[in-house]
This record gives sequence, C-alpha cells and structure tokens, in this order.
Amino acid sequence: MPRRLVEKLRSFMPGNGKKKARHYQRQEIPRDQHNVSRSMISEPAKKVLHRLNKAGYEAYLVGGGVRDILLGGKPKDFDIATNATPEEVHDLFRNSRLIGRRFRIVHVVFGREVIEVTTFRGNARDAEDDVADDEHRTSEHGLLLRDNVYGNQEEDALRRDFTINALYYCIRDFSIIDFANGVEDLKNHQIRLIGDPETRYREDPVRMLRAIRFAAKLGFEIEPETEAPIRELAPLLSHIPPARLFDEVLKLFSAGHGEATYNLLQQYNLLEPLFPETARAIEAGEPDELILQALRNTDARIAQGKSVTPYFLFAAMLWPALQVEWRRRQDNGDPVQPALHGAIGKVIGRQVQATSIPKRFSGPMKEIWEMQMRLPRRQGKRAFATLTHPRFRAAYDFLLVRESAGEIEPGLGQWWTEFQRVDERGQERMLSQLGSATAPRKRRHKRSPVKRPPQS
Repeated sequence: MPRRLVEKLRSFMPGNGKKKARHYQRQEIPRDQHNVSRSMISEPAKKVLHRLNKAGYEAYLVGGGVRDILLGGKPKDFDIATNATPEEVHDLFRNSRLIGRRFRIVHVVFGREVIEVTTFRGNARDAEDDVADDEHRTSEHGLLLRDNVYGNQEEDALRRDFTINALYYCIRDFSIIDFANGVEDLKNHQIRLIGDPETRYREDPVRMLRAIRFAAKLGFEIEPETEAPIRELAPLLSHIPPARLFDEVLKLFSAGHGEATYNLLQQYNLLEPLFPETARAIEAGEPDELILQALRNTDARIAQGKSVTPYFLFAAMLWPALQVEWRRRQDNGDPVQPALHGAIGKVIGRQVQATSIPKRFSGPMKEIWEMQMRLPRRQGKRAFATLTHPRFRAAYDFLLVRESAGEIEPGLGQWWTEFQRVDERGQERMLSQLGSATAPRKRRHKRSPVKRPPQS
C-alpha cells in the first residue's frame, strides 16, 4: 500500500489503533433547510465572495461565521476559504495585504472590517514525498512543527479542529456544505474534534484550550471521545511557546465567559500548564474566590461593551501565588514591604516561563499589587498622592474585588468611593475623621478637589 495512503488513513485513526476510524461524508444542505441568510453576512464579506466567484475561483464563508449564524448569533468577523492562491487573491483586491511567510493568508481591508481569506489547505502527508518531507515535521511528542501545503475543500475541512467549524456557506446557491456532521453536533450542543482526539491534541496541544473556550462560549458539552485524553495530555502545553500561550489566555478570559472557562480549566487539569504557581497555591489550600470574583466582574464588563485590561486579569490570576510567596518570605524574617517586592519578582519570573507577560502589562500588575498596601494608608497627604497615581483606578477596582471576595473586611473600598465623589471640603473632612493627629496640614491657598487622572 502506498505510503501516502497509509499515512492518510493513520492520521484519522485513534492513537492506540484499537478503535474504528471515523468516517466523514460530504453533505450539502439546501437553503430551505437552514437559517443562514445573505442579510446576516456583512457587505464586505459578500463583496469578497462575489469577486472571487466572478474571477472563476471557489470561495466560501467558513468557520465561526457560519456556526454563529446557525446558532442564531451575530458573527463578529467573517472568514473566507478559497482555491485561489494568496497571490491570486491579492491581485484581485487592491485593498488587501499578504500576511505570513510560509503559509500566507490575505487580509482584505474595508475600513475597520477585515476579511481574512485563506487558501484551502491540504495534508502534507498526501503530497509528493519530497514536498511532504519538506513541509511536514513533527516533534517527538507528535507536535506539528511544519505543515504547509495547499489542498482542496474536503482536505481543508478535515484539517480543521472541530466539526462545528468545518461548515462552508456557498453564496452561489446559498447551501451549506458540511463535511464532518457539524450541523448535527450544533443541534446536539456538542464539541467534537475531527479525527482521532489524541493525535490531533498531540499535533497542536492548544486545541485542548480551544475545546474549553468553545464549550464555555457556546454552553456546549465536550463529547466523551474528545474530552477523554485532555487530562492526560494537558502537560503537552508546556511545549507551546509562552508568547502563544499568553495570547490564548487572553482569548480564554476576554470573551465574556471567563468564570465558566476557569471552572473548565480546573476540571480538565489545564490551569496548571497556564498558571503553574497559582494552581499549586490553590491545591495547597489558598482560596481562589478573588479569581472567580474578578472573572465575574470581567464578564459583566464585556457584556456591557466595556474593555478589559490584560494586566488586571493577570494580577487577579496570580494573586493566590503572590500571597503564598509573600507569606513565605515574611515567615523567613523579611519585612513586609521587601517581602512583597521579592514575592512579586519571583511570581512574575516563574509565570513568564509558562506564558509570556509583556512589560507593558507586568509593570501595571506590580503597581496594582503594591498599591494594595498604600490604599489603607490615607493619613496626611498620602490619600491625595494615592488618588493621583496613574494606576489608582485599577488598584481601587482590585481592592473592591478583594472585598467582594471576602478577603478583607468591607469599608475601605466605600471610603475611597466616597473620597472620589466629594469636593475638596468633603475630602478634608473625611481625612480629619481618620484622626486629628493625622489630619493633613492646612494650606494658605485653596486646593481644588483632587480628581483621579484618566486610566492609562
């Protein structure tokens, strides 16, 4: 049997070779049997589809855009798959740019909307031997190091991770093409990998995180065969570059389903590869209520259309680890302040071995943590100095989370809330009530009410 055929069959067989290979059959679902309408697709996406078709190429709306419309949602963006090469797509659209090096994609830009166009990808194992050897590389753990070759639509579909993402909408006849029973899995609210789960996870361990993200986002269950290898293979995430894992963490917790995502990460042993020190602290008995409360607040902000900051998220996720290290240093005789500074350096230093943290985020994280010691110290001029600190708002929000989580007694957060609200006379009165010995000195010139600066 030719090697290419053997490899193709093997790629969709379970890793232990004891189960039957999954069989996939192309299904074409006509317009009267689905709810995807052209009116639900953005005008830029339709322009790209029509121009590619008019030029003689196949072009389909693919992936999350189709999935979300089928579920009754409104997609945030639209992706297109085509048999045109990136260079051919680029030639058709003056408002486009080529992205990437080895496997290029095209971004077609319409103002603020960007349509991502990818060429159908194939399986490098099926290419000619010299191409396969050059374009297909795996590590000793099964991780794909290089896998770049063009293919046809069916090959492109079976390369995708989950069945619910292998759905193609054809704008010529308005049909949906389903290669992996994705529509059925949507109806059953299931997350199912295409191919053998163990093999696919070994090829790219980040697929385990994507399974969690989609399960949390859609409220779906991970079907038994897809979830079975996750706990055992979770350590493979340590082979993923920290910079990529940082991006994945942001995707996990910035989609409005952070609390559900966190619970699933715990359930499937995936928290430890992402936040090893935090996972160990929680395992040792450190409470994680602050993390849960911070994620609830983050989910609420996203639901209101507000932004979230990565440094606040990471400050919350690493708080249990910081508490353990801070106490350890104090128990060893370090004064409180030096112990905190040392603990901050240690915790961040260990975390960046798992997920990178750009300096533009690690700096504000440190300030949020350090200001938790400054916020109770309001005597004299300290309250005004704290209020004008560039990171006051984030530190104040973090204090409120700590109170909501029951970590500290309530009261301090309300004091700072009121201090921001009142005028100069009210601020002076609040400070005098802290104790006459600690009241701020009177100034000859009237002080304007101190307001916090806009958050950077």
